[in-house]
Amino acid sequence: MMEGAPTLAPRPRETCTPVSKIDLPRFNPAPQCVRLASKQPLTALVIAAATIASLVIGAPCVQAQTQAWPTRPLTMVAPFAAGGSTDAIARIVADGLGGELHQPVIVENIGGAGGMIGANRVAKAVPDGYQFVLGNVGTHAQNQWLYKRPLYNAQTDFAPVILIVDQALVLVARKDFPANNLREFIAYAKANPSKLRYGSAGVGGSNHLACVLFNSAAGIDASHIPYRSGAQAMQDLLGGQVDYQCPSLPTAMPQIAAHTVRALAILSKRRSLSMPDLPSADEQGLTDLDIPSWYALFLPKGTPEPIVRKLHDATAAAMDMPAMQERLKQVGSDLVGAERRSPDYLAQFVASEIRKWEAPIKSSGVQF
Repeated sequence: MMEGAPTLAPRPRETCTPVSKIDLPRFNPAPQCVRLASKQPLTALVIAAATIASLVIGAPCVQAQTQAWPTRPLTMVAPFAAGGSTDAIARIVADGLGGELHQPVIVENIGGAGGMIGANRVAKAVPDGYQFVLGNVGTHAQNQWLYKRPLYNAQTDFAPVILIVDQALVLVARKDFPANNLREFIAYAKANPSKLRYGSAGVGGSNHLACVLFNSAAGIDASHIPYRSGAQAMQDLLGGQVDYQCPSLPTAMPQIAAHTVRALAILSKRRSLSMPDLPSADEQGLTDLDIPSWYALFLPKGTPEPIVRKLHDATAAAMDMPAMQERLKQVGSDLVGAERRSPDYLAQFVASEIRKWEAPIKSSGVQF
């Protein structure tokens, strides 16, 4: 030892208690669990860990995307050909929505199968809010009974957004038809059974089924003459090849205004705001007849609720704009009241419309 160095006290010896003598709770896995764990490939563990991580990390991203929606143009599917009443309403609504959402809303016409082709595309679309359909009584009620195998379930394959307009159907006869009102028309038809002919835009279309329901309620026996389009059917009515038809009010308004056809009744319980001077069928004695058409927006099933709410609120705001109200009135469409605009109301309304059309369609014998 060096001179002057401090003297160190000897270090006490540490004693260790054997692990076997420490009173710790024991975990004894079942033998089969040990065997499975020992044989589990490492890749499976890595995949599981990655999946959990993606869920944890991805959830905020999905939430952020939902909150930011929409960040790019949207597509509104109009499930009928361009130039008809569906197309006209779609373009009016799209203009209003574009202003509210600050993104272009592109109308895409996808016709076929009574509107089912276009509606089905939306039903099968990614539920991210960028595709929605302007559905109506045909796509979301009548088609469920018209086809043995509908392409979709109108109640479960969509997220209802908002009911937008009611659209009246109207009974119009050729200009020289010997009747001035609904009562006289029914009396003439009953006095001349099986002699009258009515036209439509095609078998199973809304105006065909409207006449089927009207004929049944009025006790009329008449022959159906289907055409390829509503325009062709109207042309033959003008020419006297058919006696009457039951088109949508927008289709008939130009001819009614020009006095080239005879308007006899709005086929519902109340008059149309777009043509308030024309009496309803209910006023003229057919109290059980109520067959208006309607239009509503639907997103694919599974669309996040915040997106459904944003699209609903934007549409409702556009509906309250005087310019949009005037444009819809010009095409014979009546905006629904605020009490009928919620997604829940639309869901219940679609269910009731499906029930309503079951009996008339089955009794008509029309099915594809």
